Amino acid sequence: MTLRNVLWLGVGISLAAALWGFQMPFRVYRSLEPYDNVELPPDYQDKTEWVFARLMYPQHPHARFGRYFGYGASTTWLEGGTSWSQDYPRADRHFSLALRRLTRIQARSVEQPVNLDDGDDVFNWPWLNAGEMGDWKLTLPQVAKLREYLLRGGFLMLDDFWGTEEWDRFYESMRLVFPDRPIIEIPDADSIFHTVYDLDDRYQVPGEWAIRRGTTYRNDGAIPYWRGILDDHGRVMVAMSFNSDIGDSWEWADDPEYPEKYSALGIRIGVNYVVYSMTH
Repeated sequence: MTLRNVLWLGVGISLAAALWGFQMPFRVYRSLEPYDNVELPPDYQDKTEWVFARLMYPQHPHARFGRYFGYGASTTWLEGGTSWSQDYPRADRHFSLALRRLTRIQARSVEQPVNLDDGDDVFNWPWLNAGEMGDWKLTLPQVAKLREYLLRGGFLMLDDFWGTEEWDRFYESMRLVFPDRPIIEIPDADSIFHTVYDLDDRYQVPGEWAIRRGTTYRNDGAIPYWRGILDDHGRVMVAMSFNSDIGDSWEWADDPEYPEKYSALGIRIGVNYVVYSMTH
């Protein structure tokens, strides 16, 4: 190896170290769920090619769960215990393990909560997930950051919002992110439904809460929709499972009382979305 090659190698290593240095460290927050003993896997600090990044967001004043409600109730969304932490962290970790088993993607088995206000940290995490979308209300700086993130190639999966009222609250923020881009029904032929699994036969995925009530939905959300927002090249930037609860299908995948057919579909949808985001 020549001296020049040695110097370039040193520069590359330094640059990689600098990039990792700007990432926010792994953090654990309070969950909205009644969790108090979720074990931390040994690989929680591993540097992998894919990480489940969960979007943190401020609570809507008319959120379904109220401002600060839940087993992990907080005084601020920055501490967790509000709607962004619904399903967290069990859903995140179950899905990460499933992805690792079903694909060759090198995945860390713990999630990464991401706050849009943490400088440029969001750009380190090209795949984001968020749930309870009827409860978010982004600030204008967060709107601008999320728009930039998506236009630079990021991917956002939105889940677990039901019926007209929750859609309207969700759309308050989404229309600010992309006032010039329509929300479409993603066609069955789109490659997002065929990257790994062929998912033409999609059906409503109920939450565990719905199964306990003997139904599959809440509010007027009886019909599932698979919606999206596209970039200028036709790539899905934002994928929405409206009137379904994919997060619960991951969270309760190990529970014998939660029907396997729903976890099977929910995990396949998630796998397709991850592979799509990495290849499109």
